[in-house]
Amino acid sequence: MFDRLLSEARQDLAYRPRLLPRVSRLIWLSRRRPLRRPWVWRRSLPLLVVLLVSVLSADILVLIRMDSSERAPVATPQRPRNDFVASEQELRAEVPPVAPVAPVAPLNGLVKPHLFVVANEALPAETVARIRAIQGVAGVEVTDATKVEVDGRQVPTIGVEPSTFRAYTPKPVAESDELWANVASGAMVVSFELGNDGGLKLGSDVTSGGHPLRIGGYATVGMGSIAALVSRQTGRTLGLREGNGLVVSAPKVNSVQLRRTLLKLLPKGSQVATINPVLPKPQRRTVWPASAFMNPDQTRAALLAARDKLGRPYVWGAEGPDSFDCSGLVQWAYRQAGVIMPRVAAQQWASGPQIPLSQAQPGDLLFWRNDPTNPGYISHVAIYWGNDQMLHAPRTGDVVKIAKINLRNLAGVVRVSPGISARVR
Repeated sequence: MFDRLLSEARQDLAYRPRLLPRVSRLIWLSRRRPLRRPWVWRRSLPLLVVLLVSVLSADILVLIRMDSSERAPVATPQRPRNDFVASEQELRAEVPPVAPVAPVAPLNGLVKPHLFVVANEALPAETVARIRAIQGVAGVEVTDATKVEVDGRQVPTIGVEPSTFRAYTPKPVAESDELWANVASGAMVVSFELGNDGGLKLGSDVTSGGHPLRIGGYATVGMGSIAALVSRQTGRTLGLREGNGLVVSAPKVNSVQLRRTLLKLLPKGSQVATINPVLPKPQRRTVWPASAFMNPDQTRAALLAARDKLGRPYVWGAEGPDSFDCSGLVQWAYRQAGVIMPRVAAQQWASGPQIPLSQAQPGDLLFWRNDPTNPGYISHVAIYWGNDQMLHAPRTGDVVKIAKINLRNLAGVVRVSPGISARVR
């Protein structure tokens, strides 16, 4: 054992670390004349002390950094943009479901909706049967539809049967078993615009009809102004009117003619909105006369009205005059010019012909498709201001402003025709 210790000591003593050239030379000199040159030791000693202190300081710094890195808070990962369903952890909560949990049937295929009906009262069974019997009607889904208060906002909401209604929704939404399980368990699902721009975060708690609910996902169904959905069981608890809504699929029927037919069958005061209209292809290219568009005085009036609202806050669902959402600002500004506009951006998209961005003039409308839950849906609108700038109401936490045009997800440009915009439904 003593021999092993002696051997290790000799190895330690034999170890020669590589030093800086000047230090190596000093040590070499000290070995040539260790006793005759005591000044060499005196000159090398301060340098060795400096080196030793430097090494110790570096070690201390490393330890401090290691310690601080261990104590640094871990950043919360950003939710991917296409993640629009609240997780089980976000829904596991103090807020109990307002209705018994029912299993959701698997998706057996998609059904494209074309018209959305809302009546002031429950639709008689015989009326629904007559609509189902119309030639060319491929599917009819009964829903409940009413505006309900959600955290102080009036939100158009529908109550649905998750197992059957999911087929009528856009593909990303229809295929999400987790989202429909959340709906069946009593959660509320809101449109991507209301959630993302309106500030309702996934998994957050809201109050509706005096009942606590949790936001279980984002789903833009694109049916009129509908911005939220719940199960029909939950809807009854919230006070939704029962059986007063219909979603109609008729892929081979002219939507304009079918709408007229439905209005004749439905109770007075019923509304029929087009979702994915089926229209005959024009036989020839439409030539738009200058008189079909806003005149210079109307354009100037709309632009000045919008400019006067710069700095006003964005509030989802607001139509002015003190706060606005994107389409509410457009509707309000053009009304000041005597132009009737539909309420939501998806309807404003149909208010005139589409033109290239290179031909845009002040007063034209710019549209975007930013919704991952409904990629084809028009989700934002702005007013073209000129010089590659736009005037718009962006989102919650922001204000009406003039900004550079964002080309990402730009759907196109529309020149408003007052005669067309007044008839959009």
